[in-house]
Amino acid sequence: MFETLKAQPADKILTLMQMYKDDPRATKVDLGVGVYKDATGLTPVMRAVKAAEHQLWETQNSKVYTGLAGDPAFADAMIALILDDAVPRNTIAAAATPGGTGAVRQAFEMIQMARPEARVFVSDPTWPNHLSILKYLGIEAVPYRYFDDETRGVDFDGLIADLKTAKKGDVVLLHGCCHNPTGANLNASEWDAVIKVLLETGATPMIDIAYQGFGDGLEEDAAATRKVVAAVPECLIAASCSKNFGIYRERTGLLLAIAADASAHDLNQATLAFLNRQNFSFPPDHGARIVTMILDDDALRSDWMAELEDVRTAMLGLRTQLAGELQRLSGSDRFGFLAQHRGMFSRLGTTPEKVEELRSKHGIYMIGDSRMNIAGLNSETVPILAKAILDVGI
Repeated sequence: MFETLKAQPADKILTLMQMYKDDPRATKVDLGVGVYKDATGLTPVMRAVKAAEHQLWETQNSKVYTGLAGDPAFADAMIALILDDAVPRNTIAAAATPGGTGAVRQAFEMIQMARPEARVFVSDPTWPNHLSILKYLGIEAVPYRYFDDETRGVDFDGLIADLKTAKKGDVVLLHGCCHNPTGANLNASEWDAVIKVLLETGATPMIDIAYQGFGDGLEEDAAATRKVVAAVPECLIAASCSKNFGIYRERTGLLLAIAADASAHDLNQATLAFLNRQNFSFPPDHGARIVTMILDDDALRSDWMAELEDVRTAMLGLRTQLAGELQRLSGSDRFGFLAQHRGMFSRLGTTPEKVEELRSKHGIYMIGDSRMNIAGLNSETVPILAKAILDVGI
């Protein structure tokens, strides 16, 4: 039977990773893979994570399954981190998932169960897995304008015009902070305008928040999500702990379904548990328990927040250094957007041909759409990248 299978498109990031590994040049720079790296190129285990794991090793006496939705304490801790008191707790259904990707997948499946005809409006561009999962599930994806290749900022007028074509029963997928792949974010007044359109059209927002704490700070990065959920009757939120806790391989995520009132909570909660059962039964617990321990312990939480702030400011420093070096070499401020973007990624807004020239001529590896991982740089490779960008004529 397997002879009937069709070859699937190669994953662009995995292909790029292999090309980077095979490149013998000592000066090569990996800006493709979406993981945080410190100045030495290591993705470290955070201090609070190590401390919590040590405590867990000493005290845990069973590896029995958690519930279908995961440990309720994990949901409570994450809801407090993401939403604070933006909406009543009894309106929020929650289920742990294998990573943020698992939360996105479960959200799309819940949408399909609730509204088989729903369209999902997706920013152009967006994280490729959004589109891949929607296509696999047979859900119509409708692009809305987002990134302006000229300004390297948000095409806000285009965004609003496109979102106005949504209707009740449709879903608008939004990035809570640190837009992937562009790094360009909406400001507070622009978020207000998006909320106004959501209320006018009746479309339901779904927020993917994978980088809380990587942009302007933990509270600041959650502000837009809190504003949205406080204003609309229903919302889905897919959250990831991979980046801000550095536990990529533990696959720790959470899906939230927020209802207009408490009366819908039980149905939403039962639906999330049902979807987990169909896909993987009980969610993984190790990462979720580590996160819960950190968030519920004052000392661990304080240390985690301090290290996360170091990570955030290090990326901002690299952004400022790169923008400054490009200005110094070019005599132009046209790369100032790099210092304004937030999160791990920025999109240069150039052609695949220029990206290929960066790779072949200078050993600079980034995704073909010119998304680059700022966290893949260090103070020594920033000048190398700046010279290469100007050399290929970006």
